[in-house]
Amino acid sequence: MAAHAAVPPRRQRVDPHAGAVAWPIFVILGAAYGFWAAFNLRDGGPVTGGQIAVGFIAGGSLTILSVLLYLFQDRLPRELRAGAYGVLVGCALGFLYAQTGASILRSVGLGAALGAAAAAAMFYIFYTRED
Repeated sequence: MAAHAAVPPRRQRVDPHAGAVAWPIFVILGAAYGFWAAFNLRDGGPVTGGQIAVGFIAGGSLTILSVLLYLFQDRLPRELRAGAYGVLVGCALGFLYAQTGASILRSVGLGAALGAAAAAAMFYIFYTRED
């Protein structure tokens, strides 16, 4: 007698209402990131329109990218998902460090190191909590 092929289980979030809680977190994360980018550019001087624009653009970009990664993370295998989080963290922190006036080589190095650490941590989290 032939048996049906088993359908692999679909990954589901632990809390079905977690999506409703996540949206304000993304907005707060983006706003804090935008303020941080603007303060790094300010460097103790007066506030200018350019600094405010950079803050809004940086915060909005991080919010949009975080939301997109959150929405599409279930479609990625754990290795790519961890790498995507690592790239997001590395680019975001490398950009903030570059705004302080550090050299581009130091900014890229710091962003790559922190991104690799975040990717390794996320892979560990995904690997230990999924089937």
